[in-house]
Amino acid sequence: MPDPSLVRFRAVVHGALAHLESRRQEINDLNVFPVADGDTGDNMALTLQAVLEEVETLAAIDDRTLDEIGRGEVYDRIARAALLGARGNSGVILSQLVRGAAEELISRPGELIDPIMVSSAMANAAQRAYASVRMPAEGTMLTVMREMAAAAATALNDVANPRLASDWNAELQNQLIAEVLEQAIEAGEASVKRGPELLPVLREAGVVDAGGYAVTIIFAGVVAALRGGEAPDLDHYAPARSGARVSHPQHNSTTYRYCTNFAVTGNGLEAQRFIDLLEAIGDSVLCVGDEHTLKVHVHTDDPATATAVFDGQGDVSRLDVADMDVQVLQRDARLAATTATVDQRSGALAVVSSAGLALLFEEWNAQTLDGGPTMNPSTYDLLAGIHGVNAEEVVVLPNSPNVIMAAERAAELSDKTVRVLPVRTVQAGLAAALALNPDDDAETNAAAMLAAANAIRTAAVAPAAREDPSGRYKIGDAVGFVDDELVAWGQPREALGRVLAVLAADAELITCIAGQGAPLSEDTVRSLVDGSAELDWQSGGQPSYWWLLSSE
Repeated sequence: MPDPSLVRFRAVVHGALAHLESRRQEINDLNVFPVADGDTGDNMALTLQAVLEEVETLAAIDDRTLDEIGRGEVYDRIARAALLGARGNSGVILSQLVRGAAEELISRPGELIDPIMVSSAMANAAQRAYASVRMPAEGTMLTVMREMAAAAATALNDVANPRLASDWNAELQNQLIAEVLEQAIEAGEASVKRGPELLPVLREAGVVDAGGYAVTIIFAGVVAALRGGEAPDLDHYAPARSGARVSHPQHNSTTYRYCTNFAVTGNGLEAQRFIDLLEAIGDSVLCVGDEHTLKVHVHTDDPATATAVFDGQGDVSRLDVADMDVQVLQRDARLAATTATVDQRSGALAVVSSAGLALLFEEWNAQTLDGGPTMNPSTYDLLAGIHGVNAEEVVVLPNSPNVIMAAERAAELSDKTVRVLPVRTVQAGLAAALALNPDDDAETNAAAMLAAANAIRTAAVAPAAREDPSGRYKIGDAVGFVDDELVAWGQPREALGRVLAVLAADAELITCIAGQGAPLSEDTVRSLVDGSAELDWQSGGQPSYWWLLSSE
């Protein structure tokens, strides 16, 4: 913070976030503690983004100073924004660093923000963060922040006049604070490198602590903003660059699947009351905040039970669930790839019932969620899938009427902008996925994708699961549908031929996705297509349906 102006404070927070974003994926790929997931960079960036948005809201009022707005109000709003925006273990701890620093800054109304105040704020931030963790582990971002704060205090001895007086100016203030922070960053780098000596899980994986590394990056961004130039050089540690091996160290959370985060708002809330209850259903528990707002983080197999701990105590909101099994697979894929994954504005999540269908959707850059043979994923499965899409906004393709309501509920709960398309078939979902433009927002994509889905006719042939009351077919016979209307029954060849004839009447292209146990070969199916329509053959391996078809 170069002076008492919120506008200039905004520039510093922006610099910190920009530098963090520049190494966000590198931080994701480092993470192995407390579990080998892959979103530490994401979580810390989202937390800092929430702080920046709140500062921008305050600064947009007018160019008032901190004291004109009221440091108490600034503290309350920024600390709450950081808390509500926090996601994951690292994000919640970062929110406590922000809260601790803000506490110190508001304790001295009327004083200029100088190296002494910054040093005190860093010390209070470290204390607040340590207090938020029930069993602090050394070698992590807690250690890095504590040692940076100690270095900042020592650096005051090298500053000619660390206490700014009436002769201060913005340039001098920037310079003095930057000098102190640069020495703190050097100590932070040394602490990051020493982390594997303190934490065996880091040493075994051949990496440094992702959160600690991110803290040094954040402060380097602050210095860049103060200097009006480049950030101090920091070593790179990403496994893909350093050659560190990918490892999945043993930890208690290997028994839990979901990283669950949510906020609780009410009155008279006491974080300590809920910790034992949360630890009974999971681990990596963090429950922090004040009597009006708590932020909860827990690794568990049952997110619904975690939120139920607060029934009658307050309102639960900002629920975010990440599937850590999926995160590990995505992290491994990134590290094995020759090119890095690029974040995009919009992405798609498609619910599928087989590995073959997943491959078809992934060809069109849609991420997939296994809905099981009956296509019945839970709301929390869908929420975790949405979280795992590498995009700011997400369009969900349910691909079954069974999934639509759960997907809409997941969209309501997600912190991301989510649109659920009412597509009821895999075929319509594939047509929609083809229309996705990663550079457009979800709203624009949803309109274009729905139009694409509505432009095709869909059909299916499957073995009958029960006898027809009218006696037309019995269990195991082939039944064929076009746009949900029963048009054929009997032997597979005859039923499929009839369906293909209906589709070919006004089509240039027919797509046929062969399912599990389909009784006819590709050549036989091709021989059944009459007219000028071209057949696109795909293998989906889906259960229940021998052939899924569409025409356009």
